[in-house]
Amino acid sequence: MLGVASPVVERIIYTDGACLGNPGPGGWAWAESEHRYETGAEARTTNQRMELSAVLYALEANSGKVRVVSDSTYVVNCFRQRWWAGWRAKGWRNARGEPVANQDLWRPLVELVVDSRMAEIEIHWVKGHSGNPMNELVDRLANGAARSQRGDREGIESGSSGS
Repeated sequence: MLGVASPVVERIIYTDGACLGNPGPGGWAWAESEHRYETGAEARTTNQRMELSAVLYALEANSGKVRVVSDSTYVVNCFRQRWWAGWRAKGWRNARGEPVANQDLWRPLVELVVDSRMAEIEIHWVKGHSGNPMNELVDRLANGAARSQRGDREGIESGSSGS
């Protein structure tokens, strides 16, 4: 109908990464609810890589307006403090002139958040292990994936993914 704006639907997605040892077996998870989530695992990785993977996979699976909630200051501060802008300006080098760690994950994540979907994505921090039920859920899911080294796509393959 012309002239009538449709309401903007915002998904709130919680993310987390876990690693048993650092490096070691790792797992990541994102969840919109206990019935709609995705997890994945890597045999030898780091906690930072799993935190990044969780956000990247969450955004790839959820289109439209998304609020990502993470307990990772590594992820949140990159966007809050615009680390990405400095990395790009320096050819993906950090303040010491060294290559930015985890570029294979940072580059597509920055492209999604900054270049492709800036108006649709918000990234927020939540204190981990503070009793937030959704943060606790993704923590359990990520740790479970790290232990089992298996991923799960509950509610994703049934067609209930992003709009």
